[in-house]
Amino acid sequence: MKTFRSFQIVQRALPRPRTRHTQRSPLLRQCRPFQASALLQKIETHTLSDIGEGVKEVQIIQWFVEEGATVEEWAPLCEVQSDKASVEITSKFSGVIKKLHYERDAVVQVGDAMLDIEVEGEDEPEPEPEPEPEAESTGPKEGEEDAQSKAERQEIIAAEDAQPAQPQEKPSDIPKAPPPESNGKHASLATPAVRGLLKQHGLEVEDIEGTGKDGRVMKEDVHCHIEEQKQPQQSTSQTPQRAAPTSPALNAKQEETPQNMTPIQSAMFKSMTKSLSIPHFLYSDTINVTLLGTMRSRLNEMRDPQSTPKFSYMPFVIKALSLAMNKHPLLNARLDTSDSAKPKLLMRSNHNIGVAMDTPAGLLVPVIKTVNARSITSITQELYRLAELGAAGKLSNDDLTGGTITVSNIGNIGGGVVGPVIVEGQLAIMGMGKIKPTPVFAADGKTVERADLLGASWSADHRVVDGATMARMASLVQSYLERPETMIVEMS
Repeated sequence: MKTFRSFQIVQRALPRPRTRHTQRSPLLRQCRPFQASALLQKIETHTLSDIGEGVKEVQIIQWFVEEGATVEEWAPLCEVQSDKASVEITSKFSGVIKKLHYERDAVVQVGDAMLDIEVEGEDEPEPEPEPEPEAESTGPKEGEEDAQSKAERQEIIAAEDAQPAQPQEKPSDIPKAPPPESNGKHASLATPAVRGLLKQHGLEVEDIEGTGKDGRVMKEDVHCHIEEQKQPQQSTSQTPQRAAPTSPALNAKQEETPQNMTPIQSAMFKSMTKSLSIPHFLYSDTINVTLLGTMRSRLNEMRDPQSTPKFSYMPFVIKALSLAMNKHPLLNARLDTSDSAKPKLLMRSNHNIGVAMDTPAGLLVPVIKTVNARSITSITQELYRLAELGAAGKLSNDDLTGGTITVSNIGNIGGGVVGPVIVEGQLAIMGMGKIKPTPVFAADGKTVERADLLGASWSADHRVVDGATMARMASLVQSYLERPETMIVEMS
């Protein structure tokens, strides 16, 4: 403020030389001086737009930004999970994050405000006042300065020269919003793959110091944290100890805490409620996959690890199911009950086989499209791709829709027999149990040998599929898997 006042005094004290460049003509007096519009900071609210597929609400999986962070237009803001797939929400504006309206795991409705962004805008220019006629000066004329004015001017000039000149502020010198601190209150700066790894080891992202951009927790950070936990602690005071869960008293009352379902759970609730309105019947048998296991091991030894993932039993089961549906197309059809008086069967040409997967987000059923046009290797690659996307929470709507029949594998967890529930829009589902080594009689009926038996369970819509049709379909799949060389003959 002192510098500004002294500048004004110097400006008044210095004489104005009369030159032809500084004398204003009557025409220039009428011209309005140019004045730039002032930049304003205004708040824009980013709402959740309609992401299609009839989605009405989503759950926030993680935030990629924090309050105070600078964001560019189209930059990712957060990842949300609908009842169909996960989607990244990108920014509509460039600016500074002022407020996040929801925390991680919150459920947001379409049209709700998600966050506020401070953006730059231009103020409308104010009208300039009309130029007033110059009043006759009553003070001393130019060039007539008294001794007091000269002394005051010289004193001010000497004081200004004694102070170092301050550089003019440039746009690059304007302070920017501070970067978000790592492990802040929105400590969800981690990819879905990292979150899956955290869930696997029972860790919290807030307890791990991230080394990625903006403090994001990387896979290496999780592995380092796990290794540090394995090392013996030198001092108990250095690492905070979590409080052990307290056991309830013998006479404690039952407490119930309400908790909203996740979008995946909500979708499962709606889907299974509709599915259980279908009259089911269950068919179960065992399949001897000993020869298939031998062939699978040889194929894994011959494969190129760079281009082909490791073969599991699932691709062979999926292909056998597709080959069997060539002879039993009813199991690939859909029942149309839009007209309850005249229901129809819609026969479908493509075998789009869904595979139930246990993912960090919950049970999802990605679909392998056109299995009847794929080889075992192609099915394996597609299955591996879907499994990776499922573990990372990146399955798209296209990956999760369009199934005509489903395979559910509970065997990697345990159990031999399962009663799978038909997915709405399908007529049958196959459930796989655990492959168990079992002593069986050989072909001669006298000697006993070891066999790898797979429990297979089928559920079908009894409104249009009878037990005999289901049994023939299951027996054909069984023959393909017990003699895998027959699949080669049937494959086109």
